[in-house]
Amino acid sequence: MNWQSWSLFLATEFALSLSPGPAVLLVLSQALTGGMVRGIGAAVGILAANVVWFTLSALGLGAVILAAGDLFTAIRWLGASYLLLLAVRSAWRACKPAAADSTDPRPARLTGGLGRDMLRGFVLQMTNPKALLFFVAILPQFIQPNDSLERQMLILGATSIAAEFPVLVLYSALAARARDATSNRQCARTIDLAVALLLAAAACGMALAG
Repeated sequence: MNWQSWSLFLATEFALSLSPGPAVLLVLSQALTGGMVRGIGAAVGILAANVVWFTLSALGLGAVILAAGDLFTAIRWLGASYLLLLAVRSAWRACKPAAADSTDPRPARLTGGLGRDMLRGFVLQMTNPKALLFFVAILPQFIQPNDSLERQMLILGATSIAAEFPVLVLYSALAARARDATSNRQCARTIDLAVALLLAAAACGMALAG
């Protein structure tokens, strides 16, 4: 792999990481409702799923999944349903009455530990059709036919994680900062409703993905 291809891949990966797709929206929702660490937990799960997609792409299985229309449709609807479930949970938190003895006006912290946050991120990314399209349609364009496929996939995988993780951490930090700035229950409800709308929009976008 030459430096030109690697640099172009790095720029592409960084630009895609900045775009507010399902992965970014999940990290934002986790951080808004649970704090920065919870957002980072989701980011780790997302990147773990990317490792799986890289492996499948290297084995040629990603193209098989994409070619199988029914399987691709199933993955797409699973991802959309999962995002919609998270949206409903966020909307429920916004609508339910606040506890009488609650002294923290910010959104209630999410149940479960970091393991659950990572699982949420992993499940989302594994059912994200945009991730599948990236690894099957875009990634091969950066592969050089005269070089070792395994070595190139290792380099591109490490580059992808190095480019995407700081972006997701930044999104998590900004969302957590917004969470900490809330000073009353109404602000907390507004944040939960905004998260619900964002996740629902992402679910609709995923459902309509061709």
